[in-house]
Amino acid sequence: MDNKETLLNVENLVMYFPIKRGVFQRTVGHVHAVDDISFRVYKGETLGLVGESGCGKSTTGRAILQLYRPTAGHVFFEDRDLTTMKGEDLRSTRKRMQMIFQDPYASLNPRMTVEEIVGEPLIVHNMAKGREVREMVKELLGLVGLNPAYVDRYPHEFSGGQRQRIGVARSLSLSPSLIVCDEPISALDVSIQAQVINLLEDMQEKFNLTYLFIAHDLSVVRHISDRVAVMYLGALVELASRDELYAKPLHPYTQALLSAVPIPDPMVEEKRRRVILTGDVPSPINPPSGCRFRTRCPLAVDICAEKKPEWREVAPEHFVACHLV
Repeated sequence: MDNKETLLNVENLVMYFPIKRGVFQRTVGHVHAVDDISFRVYKGETLGLVGESGCGKSTTGRAILQLYRPTAGHVFFEDRDLTTMKGEDLRSTRKRMQMIFQDPYASLNPRMTVEEIVGEPLIVHNMAKGREVREMVKELLGLVGLNPAYVDRYPHEFSGGQRQRIGVARSLSLSPSLIVCDEPISALDVSIQAQVINLLEDMQEKFNLTYLFIAHDLSVVRHISDRVAVMYLGALVELASRDELYAKPLHPYTQALLSAVPIPDPMVEEKRRRVILTGDVPSPINPPSGCRFRTRCPLAVDICAEKKPEWREVAPEHFVACHLV
């Protein structure tokens, strides 16, 4: 991607959730969900964000869209700082950013028809009213591969894959430039996953969309992403182009993750070295000092416990946070 134009610039993003106890709900600690992460998303690309469950991927997506107000840091969207925006200013900018949620069963209101679900953003942002809404919803349903005659149906009348298509239609209704896809296929059957991925790719090509694609399925991320960021316990450990990350992972955690992806060729699979991580992921309430990964890292040395590794560019567009790289 030459002449890359930055659409989203995340700087030192921090998201802590207070833990409250007792009658007076005193704050006794914090969950360090996202801790000081920085990255850019370029116009028209798909940035994959991967990591194991509970590492802060979804929280990152929500904090970027200001569904959670970040504890610290800045999120620049089209050069405007979303963290300082409020009220109408933020609402008008929100039109340009949308989200596809993880669970198509929970993200659609069961009491609303498809017309009401997909048409709601159009009405809220004064993009259409009356008969126009119905026509636009029909057009959007056709666009995502659903029968436009389904406008009066309720979510329970659809399968999981069809519901996720309704979610995609809703996210496209305001012609956004950025869509945060929060594990949009993890709740679906494998046969349906490919259809939704293909739909997302078609929509990207047609409308020049930019995706932040959050997932934990590394083979899916490899298929859809231009660049991939790897997250562990609220911190980014590596970010590189897809081909470079999969061919030459530098961080021990990335190497361990990629060694778990099955390869269809039995000859190659047999010769491959698996990296088995010992121990459990530490608690985000009390993360380890220095490098977050050091408690499970097979290469950890003394400096890993003392000093937080610096997030630095070790090759063009290849960032890593590790003392040993």
